[in-house]
Amino acid sequence: MERGHLLLIDGMALLFRSFYATAPRWMMNSRGVSTNAVRGVIKQIEAATNALQPTHVVCCWDMGSTTFRTEWFPDYKANRGEPPCELVPQFDLAKEVVAMLGVPNIGVLGAEADDCIGSLVKQYREHMQISIITGDRDLFQLLSEHVTVYLLAKGIGNYEAYTLERFIEEKRIQPHQLVDVKALMGDASDNYPGVRGIGEKQAFKLIQQYGSIEGIIENLANLTKAQQQKITEHLDLLHLSRKLAAIHCDIPIPLRLEEAKWEGGCKRFAEVLEAIR
Repeated sequence: MERGHLLLIDGMALLFRSFYATAPRWMMNSRGVSTNAVRGVIKQIEAATNALQPTHVVCCWDMGSTTFRTEWFPDYKANRGEPPCELVPQFDLAKEVVAMLGVPNIGVLGAEADDCIGSLVKQYREHMQISIITGDRDLFQLLSEHVTVYLLAKGIGNYEAYTLERFIEEKRIQPHQLVDVKALMGDASDNYPGVRGIGEKQAFKLIQQYGSIEGIIENLANLTKAQQQKITEHLDLLHLSRKLAAIHCDIPIPLRLEEAKWEGGCKRFAEVLEAIR
């Protein structure tokens, strides 16, 4: 049986990128609401579906700033300011237009869009080819023989495609080991610390050599004195950072695959753009 092709869209990535790529004051509807980000989302979905020719499409969203990660670590993403006032009304409008395109909106309270994407990947990767459109390299964790990640590049319809083979060749680790790298180096964007004093280059080298956090701990005696001190002093933060970095793939998703069947076309995109004027 021929495999279907599921396109999973990181709606938050498309919305924010589209907002900052254009001036909101130049694109307002008849009610005076900025539509620049929403228009960008529509055009990005049109470009992605034309380029990748999926049989099914789903768009995933964050559902607020409070998640199970903020319960584990209250400072998680606490460094991020409030979204611009011109963007706020576009959150709901974006979901409306995505639904108008016939694409299911998926978001789960307490989880992030990444977790929803990961859960859908786990559910369908054995039966379908999966493409992920995102701006988040954390989703490299999900790469496999049947999963490709397309990083948004400058302009509409431009991507940097990462297959499993490319990731392994460039990073010299397996996708599941990326969590351990992130645990060591931390993430300034998501505001979790990792091990202070260990940067990206050193984190990759350690995981390439020892395979995992457990492998590093088992071989502490083989590390430099400085590395030993940093890791032992920040062991609790190391394990916490790994929990925060991991995409959780067991989120219950209320979706029937037939709901995501893609039947869009140029006419539908034009109609949706007209509807938000």
